[in-house]
Amino acid sequence: MADIKLVDVSIRDGNQCMWSMTGMGTHQMMQAAPLMERVGFRAIDFTSSTHMAVGVRYHQDDPWQRIRLMHQALPNVPLQFISTGFRFISWETADHDFMRLAYRTLMKNGIGRFVLLDPMHDMDALMQVARIVKEEGDAENMAALTYTLSDVHDDAFYANCARQIAASGDFDLLYIKDPSGLLTSERARTLIPAVKKEIGSLPLELHSHCTIGLSQFNYMVGAELGIDALHVAIGPLAHGSSLPCATQTIANLKTHGHTVDVNETALKQLEDYYFGLAKAEGLAVGKPQAYDASYLRHQVAGGVLTTTRRQLAELKLEHKFDEVMAEVERVRAELGSPIMVTPFPQIVTTQAMFNVMGDGRYEQIPDQAIRYVLGRFGRPTAPVDQNVLDRIMSLPRTKEIEKEPITMTLKDRRKQFSKRMSDEEFLLRAVMPVDQVDAMRTRSPDELHYNPTISPVLRLLKGLHHGKGKKSPANFSVSQKNFKLTLNR
Repeated sequence: MADIKLVDVSIRDGNQCMWSMTGMGTHQMMQAAPLMERVGFRAIDFTSSTHMAVGVRYHQDDPWQRIRLMHQALPNVPLQFISTGFRFISWETADHDFMRLAYRTLMKNGIGRFVLLDPMHDMDALMQVARIVKEEGDAENMAALTYTLSDVHDDAFYANCARQIAASGDFDLLYIKDPSGLLTSERARTLIPAVKKEIGSLPLELHSHCTIGLSQFNYMVGAELGIDALHVAIGPLAHGSSLPCATQTIANLKTHGHTVDVNETALKQLEDYYFGLAKAEGLAVGKPQAYDASYLRHQVAGGVLTTTRRQLAELKLEHKFDEVMAEVERVRAELGSPIMVTPFPQIVTTQAMFNVMGDGRYEQIPDQAIRYVLGRFGRPTAPVDQNVLDRIMSLPRTKEIEKEPITMTLKDRRKQFSKRMSDEEFLLRAVMPVDQVDAMRTRSPDELHYNPTISPVLRLLKGLHHGKGKKSPANFSVSQKNFKLTLNR
């Protein structure tokens, strides 16, 4: 029997899957930090460049301050940043110098572990990124073997990738990343040994989403086969399209005879905090998923599923969700069956939404789908459908994009900004809309305290004070069972 470590994904991946990545601001994360430190996690899946951008756009939070504050609060737990290589926030590919600055600045502010993945499993590109990280700091590098179903991605494929990763000398550990929850326990019994055979003493972790209800079974098989750490979420941020529940995983591991060295009292307090936050803010609570074979076809990962539901709801088109998912399957096949990991789920799902809601299929084509067909994200796994290819290549917009520089350079972006600007501010301004960064920098900082039990009252009072076109009342009283609040001016 084994001693299994846990990696907490609640703040980044759980938040993305259950709350469209917008559910928590810095002050809410900070309230959870002391409890996370006490639980004893192997690492915290903390942020990504997309997650940083969402913090700026929706909360006007400074993402660099967020990293610094959390690192100060969790000095003994590595904060993890997930990266698709030569890209930072923007969809544009960046040159080596720009990415060196990004990785160096992330480590300077407190990132202690990087998940490095290449959407196409381009091993040369992955090795280049890993070397840059090691040259710029001392953070851990964890390589992602992103699981999918296809004729190409068999055990031999992943074993070959693992062999190259282990031989590079720039990776400290690996993980099997199952973003759509497609891994079965039967496949885990062949895949995990095939990978472990190639990596020697390097640790191997397992990350499997709950999308079709298979992940808890996989986790027990993984523990049996020598997996070193399992990725879990907490309370309302578990289940659904997110990761397995931490408390349930611990109970299952113990039942199977394994040990898990965590502070379960602190974990229970953290779970209660997140449930309180969800209730106070009206956020979704994850529920166990039933098996749904349709996911084996469209393979959309949890975060994109939640975002798609939110976008359709905002357009009053919730009833179109199943139709969009069916179209995703069709679009993915036509685009050469890309592995459904960032940025490809976003590209495929956006095109599917346009096809369903527009005047016809491929009448509207987003720029990123054009860039994909032009090979800006790598070579498609299979050829693009000829009719779709002809349609895209005939567009005037395609001709414009073909003329764009393929790579964003640090030298060119530096020319656009003051030399006195900090690296942190420059990295945001180089890739984000100016108005969003301005709003973040001019916003008055909140107190770094959050109490979900009084949050609704504070929102009410803030609304009374800032109501547009209305005069604040002179007297105000709220009475409920065991609670009374009276305000007099």
